[in-house]
Amino acid sequence: MKKFIKSAAVSVVALSLLLTGCSSGSDTINARKHEKVSFDNVPKRFAKGQGARIKVIRKIGGDDHTAQFLAGAKAEGEALGFTVDTYTANGDTAKFHDAIAQAAEENYDGFIISHGDDAATINDIKKLREKGKSVVTFDSNPDLAKVDGVTLTSQDDEALAKLALDQLVKENKGKANIVYLWVDGFPPMVRRNAVYKETLKNNPGIKEIERFGVASADTSVQTQNAVTAMLNKHKKGEIDAVFATWDAFAIGAARAIKEAGRNEIKIYGIDVSNADLQEIQKKDSPWKYTAAVDPKLIGAVDMRILSKKLAGEKTPPTYDLKASLVSQKDLQKSNEGVNMVNLSKEIKGWGKSEAFEEDWMKTLKDHYQK
Repeated sequence: MKKFIKSAAVSVVALSLLLTGCSSGSDTINARKHEKVSFDNVPKRFAKGQGARIKVIRKIGGDDHTAQFLAGAKAEGEALGFTVDTYTANGDTAKFHDAIAQAAEENYDGFIISHGDDAATINDIKKLREKGKSVVTFDSNPDLAKVDGVTLTSQDDEALAKLALDQLVKENKGKANIVYLWVDGFPPMVRRNAVYKETLKNNPGIKEIERFGVASADTSVQTQNAVTAMLNKHKKGEIDAVFATWDAFAIGAARAIKEAGRNEIKIYGIDVSNADLQEIQKKDSPWKYTAAVDPKLIGAVDMRILSKKLAGEKTPPTYDLKASLVSQKDLQKSNEGVNMVNLSKEIKGWGKSEAFEEDWMKTLKDHYQK
């Protein structure tokens, strides 16, 4: 690797590292170790080590999926030399919009906005764009893809729902009484519901006999209580399966089913986290399958797209992340407990993607690596 052309550039990089908290003796040694990295291929925006200030704001929270998503965005940003601040409104719409408005007045270069499902989010983001801020959104109002310069990312919700529902139909041979756990008002839920309705239309032997759904800080607890009440209404043999469109629903349903001793009922879910994996691997757990995208990877990919925007590179208006199906049977075959870190050993391609990872990003990561 070549040495920096100008010693002044090295000084600026060193100062940047100090300002971002890398001031310990070991970090100073590390900075010297990487000062020979060539920035020849790095966009001008980042070529002098100035980095960027990023704000990640998420409407929903209180679940492991949110924690993983925020961790992925933060880790990827910091690996690129950025300062990354995160905030979750825990489902409070007013706090969500206030956070965006407040951050818009602060010295941030770019934003990742997650689960902004209403029209007000569009107005918020238009204001950010008017201020020259770069913006990437996740699982938000689909009309955001029409806002100039904004990228709307999503899990492939249609694929997630289809993976789980196809397995439900297959294992029940096209005939089952099911409980549907779903909540309206969120773009990903709307997309998943469309697949659900199509599945029932194409498989008349699949009958919905109960449904429940609420998004709150204690969704799992409320779901557990609701499913317990449903089980009390239906004798053994009257419910075959649960389709849970969110892992917070599946967690609550699993607890209710186990407490009622109704393990003949199988759960087919969407999303995954460490808590989910623990539940799925338990002996006699009713949660048999979950379709998911690695939430940490979603955060990382969103950060890469935002980085390209900041660099002035072309980005798409929309991007869907590929879904995978996780089965209890595969997890229980493992000789070790499966978690979000080692899930890739059981699910091919899990947690890995080179989407939007440019060579210049690898250069920055090499330079800032601790």
